[in-house]
Amino acid sequence: MAEKFATAGSAACLAEGRKMLEFRKSLPAYKEKDAILTAISQNQVVIISGETGCGKTTQIPQFILESEIESVQGAGCSIICTQPRRISAMSVSERVASERGEKLGECVGYKVRLEGIKGRDTHLLFCTTGILLRRLLVDRNLKGITHVIVDEIHERGMNEDFLLIVIKDLLPRRPELRLILMSATLDAELFSSYFGGARILRIPGFTYPVRTHFLENILEMTGYKLTLYNQIDDYGQERVWRTSKQAPRKRKSQIASAVEEALRAADFKEYGSQTRESLSCWNPDCVGFNLIEYLLCNICENERPGAVLVFMTGWDDISSLKDKLLSHPILGDPSQVLLLACHGSMASSEQRLIFDEPKDGVRKIVLATNITETSITINDVVFVLDCGKAKETSYDALNNTPCLLPSWISKVSAQQRRGRAGRVQPGECYHLYPRCVYEAFAEYQLPEILRTPLQSLCLQIKSLKLRSISEFLSRALQSPELLAVQNAIEYLKIIGALDENENLTVLGRYLTMLPMEPKLGKMLVLGAIFNCLDPILTVVAGLSVRDPFLTPMDKKDLAEAAKSQFSRDYSDHLALVRAYEGWKDAERDFAGYDYCWKNFLSVQSMKAIDSLRKEFFTLLKDAGLVDSNTTICNAWSHEEHLIRSVICYGLYPGLSSVVHNEKSFSLKTMEDGQVLLYSNSVNARESKIPYPWLVFNEKIKVNAVFLRDSTAVSDSVLLLFGGSMSKGDIDGHLKMLGGYLEFFMKPAIAEMYQTLRRELDELIQTKLLNPRMDIHVYHELLCAIRLLLSEDKCDGKFVFGHQVLKPSKISVMSTQPALVSRTESGPGGDNSKSQLQTLLTRAGYAAPTYKTKQLKNNQFRATVEFNGMQIMGQPCNNKKSAEKDAAVEALQWLMGGTQTGHEYVNHMSMLLKKSKKDHY
Repeated sequence: MAEKFATAGSAACLAEGRKMLEFRKSLPAYKEKDAILTAISQNQVVIISGETGCGKTTQIPQFILESEIESVQGAGCSIICTQPRRISAMSVSERVASERGEKLGECVGYKVRLEGIKGRDTHLLFCTTGILLRRLLVDRNLKGITHVIVDEIHERGMNEDFLLIVIKDLLPRRPELRLILMSATLDAELFSSYFGGARILRIPGFTYPVRTHFLENILEMTGYKLTLYNQIDDYGQERVWRTSKQAPRKRKSQIASAVEEALRAADFKEYGSQTRESLSCWNPDCVGFNLIEYLLCNICENERPGAVLVFMTGWDDISSLKDKLLSHPILGDPSQVLLLACHGSMASSEQRLIFDEPKDGVRKIVLATNITETSITINDVVFVLDCGKAKETSYDALNNTPCLLPSWISKVSAQQRRGRAGRVQPGECYHLYPRCVYEAFAEYQLPEILRTPLQSLCLQIKSLKLRSISEFLSRALQSPELLAVQNAIEYLKIIGALDENENLTVLGRYLTMLPMEPKLGKMLVLGAIFNCLDPILTVVAGLSVRDPFLTPMDKKDLAEAAKSQFSRDYSDHLALVRAYEGWKDAERDFAGYDYCWKNFLSVQSMKAIDSLRKEFFTLLKDAGLVDSNTTICNAWSHEEHLIRSVICYGLYPGLSSVVHNEKSFSLKTMEDGQVLLYSNSVNARESKIPYPWLVFNEKIKVNAVFLRDSTAVSDSVLLLFGGSMSKGDIDGHLKMLGGYLEFFMKPAIAEMYQTLRRELDELIQTKLLNPRMDIHVYHELLCAIRLLLSEDKCDGKFVFGHQVLKPSKISVMSTQPALVSRTESGPGGDNSKSQLQTLLTRAGYAAPTYKTKQLKNNQFRATVEFNGMQIMGQPCNNKKSAEKDAAVEALQWLMGGTQTGHEYVNHMSMLLKKSKKDHY
């Protein structure tokens, strides 16, 4: 009996194997197998342009592996195939292992961040590009690797472009190494010329015909009518409040401007009057939730079976549209529709659901970003809806600000999206924009290296000892602009990762060992040094994943109330620490899911934070900064002032000043002027923040500049844990950021801060050079710093003019001897009014106003008003002199009157004549 079952099982396996082989042979790539292998054997670099559906991603790595095995070289064969995304590496490796009739982890494996399946006999490894770059850090020659395949190279991600420069350098040293570049849509000649005329192969694709409908066709055939009102996308109250109330749009958006001319020149006369009327009021800024809902409903009710893939711009769109569709009687009915989402930040287990086939009679609808454009294939898709946009990070080098904005896709991307509908049978593609707009698209997307900040890339360049940063990047396929490179180098110098000669510092060398943004690595390093590692691990991990705090549209108030219980100290980062600690406690009682449900927290984000914390701890251990004794490295993990200081140490120079008005406050940064807080920040719900500064992890330009998350810090924290500090122009004057930040205090206090800062820097440097050193050698210094941090009242008393925060209405009569000359011309004399105005407006307050009274003795006395205060001057002979005298009195009061005569006046003049743009 057992033998019969075994025989039946073997027969089934053989049948399955034959079926799989027949499928492989049907792919266009299989027909080119010999030509591909010949080209790879005869050329060190081969560029393969294979259209969607040709099988290049799954078949070419197998061709190479099988060829090496047949030539009895299989044992020495080691192929790395990079993919731009985690889900691609995982799904492709699973498919290839399945085609080979193996378990994943035998001959075929994958490795992505935090996950991987590979064994001793793995000869074909699918991984993200970042994983290969990490390997290059420790193995410059890729010893033992025989073939490197870079797939989806057309996406031109930062890592891919960087990898090409490094491998181009490597090829002469490894003549036996083979490099294969692959893409569905490729500017093949550009890559070929970069590699000195590399061989190009083109594989025809196999897709069924796809009927294409642009917006004008959709409107004409369905009779759907666009109005000014039915195009407004419903994002719920939070998004409406954030974009409308805080930052009203005054100018035409980049999206609308890009297609304005194309629309103006378009001729729709062959279409009906209703269609023309609809097109005349089409809003390019909208995704079109209502039209998408209408089309999906139409497909479900009237079209043949088949999955629907809807291309959206980002998570906001996906989650908001999903909520809308779930309330629809047909689209929200699970017995009729399986509604799924796919986004890069989702957990791998959730992403995999999109590959599942639904039950009979149920239509699958997938809402996705451009992740499903080329990287992964959902086999049962027959219908595609394309909004024509994608969220793209761009970089304003002049303002040193990253922008995350929806932008039009390229023609190549639109073609890729269309091709997704023809994989299994003839399909339909609905482009939700007119044909004339498509014709105005750029041919290819701008490479990421030309549109994002370059700090991490520059650090990687230095870690690989690849000559000067500027010279190395000049050898890229397309070089980034010089200003962007200079900004990145300057940033790395400010945070202490590079010295003045652009060489790695001791801190910089540690940062290259940590696969994260330099500022987060810096925070981790100091958390390890100061034995408050546990909360800092949580902060760094939390800033590396999607925000765990959820804000459902229908429960916004409850979600905000839940988050507020974790925040009582003006810090998003400390709120995250408390939320995570609560989750860990709940997990021990097997109540983690309930805890997340009650507190509006993402279970996936919490689990990701937990995994990253373990990974980061291992990396710190490998770097020698901590050992296995967690008690020591967490000795001060409950010192809130110290944790706040370590956060500042990492996030500096991400800094904004807090400028209080009578009823609320505003924020200003050096590059942007006034900025706003994201509505889900704990600080966005405060009417006052009793600190002079906020440090932030990320600012992003949407229709205004927003700070995503922030922690309030005092002067003492900034002076001791910010950037390098220098003496100012007078005693008691300290400067940071090249004089942009200025602090004024008694000379003895300034000397104390400078001494403490020098000794603190020496401690950090010594500890980095000798990681096993016990920092209690510096016991007195640490006690002094902890005392100073805890005693700082956070009122910003060292910030020039910050005393004006108190909104009490007082009248100041001059009773003390005059410290400033009221008669002679020059600084403090005839310029006092303009000096006062400069001082106040520079600090963010309204200009002062003057009220003048004529006294009985025919003299005049003026009162100056600002920020709810009234300060009165001395009697003078005329109105003009009285106003100047009141201004002098106000200046004297603001500065504390610590100096006298000409010396004081000259210092005042010097300080106040500085350009407003150099100050908060």
